[in-house]
Amino acid sequence: MTDTADSAISLGLSGRIVLVTGGVRGVGAGISRVFAAQGATVVTCARRRVEGSPHAFYSCDVRDDAAVKTLIDTVVAAHGRIDVVVNNAGGSPYVPAADASASFSRKIVELNLLGALSVSTHANAVMQTQDSGGCIVNITSVSGRRPTPGTVAYGAAKAGMENMTTTLAVEWAPKVRVNSVVVGMVETEQSELFYGDAESIAAISRNVPLGRLARPDDIGWATAFLASDVASYISGASLEVHGGGEPPHYLSTTTANLG
Repeated sequence: MTDTADSAISLGLSGRIVLVTGGVRGVGAGISRVFAAQGATVVTCARRRVEGSPHAFYSCDVRDDAAVKTLIDTVVAAHGRIDVVVNNAGGSPYVPAADASASFSRKIVELNLLGALSVSTHANAVMQTQDSGGCIVNITSVSGRRPTPGTVAYGAAKAGMENMTTTLAVEWAPKVRVNSVVVGMVETEQSELFYGDAESIAAISRNVPLGRLARPDDIGWATAFLASDVASYISGASLEVHGGGEPPHYLSTTTANLG
């Protein structure tokens, strides 16, 4: 798959109304790009607009439940329905647990977990009234499945997001499907903040079984697949998009003959 959404593949998403939270940069921009190329009407939200983004944009802090309700109501008023929600907004700076204040950790959990729950809840209220129902895709992380030094609240929130996915898939069926995409390392415009310079990224990439970091569009294609009718019997699932994962560290240092 290329790093653009220009492809002969059609997932049948033309005409769908898709909300992508945090859909204006990085992984979110890749998700928005793929859905738009598939013919969907993409609506994005974030706290701040990114100049040059081609998609409809609304300012919204997903931690503010009243603002989230207004956002969903606005999207429905403008388009008549909402078919897909992608909970992508999130993130965390590096702060060791011993140095993180309670207020800081609370804000990280609110952004990465409770915000997604708020968006999902208000979207579900609309989707349940639609003949076609709807689909919610949560963007989670491998950080929720392994130790995450420096981002403990983020990792815990992403782990909670996977549980939220499976729980909502049961509660909101059969009208609404809920799935998650478990994201590994992704190369974005801010990669140097997480992975270092080009030489460091190249070294890290050599440890990934598929030999590179993900591109934002890789995450976009996985998300679009889960939102499509091709995945109509998939709900409560977690799709891992991490290039084969992270091999155990001992493999690079062991003297055992594993060949």
